[in-house]
Amino acid sequence: MAGLLNGDDYRAVARKRLPKGLFEYIDRGTEAELAMADIRQSLDLIKLQQAVLAGHDNVDLSVSLFDRKYSCPLIIAPTALAGLVSHDGEAKLARAAGTFGIPFCVSTQSVMTIEDIRKGAPNAELWLQLYVWQNRALTWNLLDRAQGCNAETLIVTVDTPQGPKRDYNHRNGFAIPFVPTVRGISDVLRHPGWLCSVMLRYLMTTGMPSYAHYPPEYRTAITRQTAADDVKIEKTLSWDDIAEIRDRWQGRLILKGILSTVDAERAAQIGADGIVVSAHGGRNFDLAPAPATVLPEIVAKVGGRLEIMADSGVRRGSDVLKYLALGSRSVLIGRLPLYGLAAGGEQGAIDVLAMLLDEMQSNLIFAGIGRVEDFKENAIA
Repeated sequence: MAGLLNGDDYRAVARKRLPKGLFEYIDRGTEAELAMADIRQSLDLIKLQQAVLAGHDNVDLSVSLFDRKYSCPLIIAPTALAGLVSHDGEAKLARAAGTFGIPFCVSTQSVMTIEDIRKGAPNAELWLQLYVWQNRALTWNLLDRAQGCNAETLIVTVDTPQGPKRDYNHRNGFAIPFVPTVRGISDVLRHPGWLCSVMLRYLMTTGMPSYAHYPPEYRTAITRQTAADDVKIEKTLSWDDIAEIRDRWQGRLILKGILSTVDAERAAQIGADGIVVSAHGGRNFDLAPAPATVLPEIVAKVGGRLEIMADSGVRRGSDVLKYLALGSRSVLIGRLPLYGLAAGGEQGAIDVLAMLLDEMQSNLIFAGIGRVEDFKENAIA
């Protein structure tokens, strides 16, 4: 998109176009937002070696992950309510991912069902992110639906035993479920472009947006005060539950939210195929360590037995490279595609991905690296 040159530019446009409550739900962290600050600082402190006279005018960004070849080391992370950022936002993100041949992770808490996303993006590689519900039978049914849509990879989010404390959402009048307040309604009315292009389109077609993966009898609009107990996230999720999921799920199993070598070792022992070293973007546990600070020791512990990915805090392609240099095989990106989606719909998301690839390629050339798979820890200055 013309004039938008970096992630901060897309973020600024998203901030203008989205209601404040929705934007801050996407953009901010939890409690004092210490984790977000730590994530940013941990990445900013990493410097990469420069290599001169290396002779590269182009870079091969392709990587192998789970014995598959991908065009680049990016995965679009699961994000709740992308369908509120743009109408049918999940399908738009899936198509954007498909443009680059990278996976798109469908969130349990998406506005579109995985079936509708598959129809809207027939060629995309879909992964399913799972929040385990209190009703296990309903949870297993969702897994069956995912397999019916040719989703071969399951990401179980393991770092969310309860909802985090986000004071700003309550001050903004924005929460899920959405509770109408004078401030919240006023916020929406100050963004008529979003109101007409997103919310009114839903109201005129499918009705008030909901968590679409909930079974019909539990599928409530985002304005509903409470969710049924059966589809609340399981607070007592344990390693025994993960073992049962491993037995039931025949595809690849990834655990997202690992931040210690102890948990990484348990993941390997239980038969997970991969882990995501993640602090949930600083949105859950404000005292969590930054992924960049624990990634090297986790790689040293289980790197030969698991595919290790990372996420949290990526603003530029250089941040992706830093996670790769620390040992991650690929990097999940969440907020940036949403900023692109808010700024320009599907094309905006495509442009954000292209921007990241351009930044990665430029920095690798300065680092004297011709293939991203050759980028290792010795690249850190």
